[in-house]
Amino acid sequence: MAPTYLPGERLTAWRRWRAVRPGDVVVVRDPRDPKRWLLKRCVQIVGSQLDLRGDNAHASTDSRDFGLVPSRDVIYLVASPKSP
Repeated sequence: MAPTYLPGERLTAWRRWRAVRPGDVVVVRDPRDPKRWLLKRCVQIVGSQLDLRGDNAHASTDSRDFGLVPSRDVIYLVASPKSP
């Protein structure tokens, strides 16, 4: 599947103001390198942790690589009419 967002595309994102829901696109710091920002889709909530996946599974670094992410680590929610 092709990525939903292309490199250089402008997004609108707000500081997290509500609980993350499955299907939301979020911005988090990479759990392995806090200097990097990641744009991922929440596919599942497990307790207070999120399963985050990239829309392009074959080229994505996501929860399959670094595990579940605490929901408190979500910095921004992305607003967009796009869907996978």
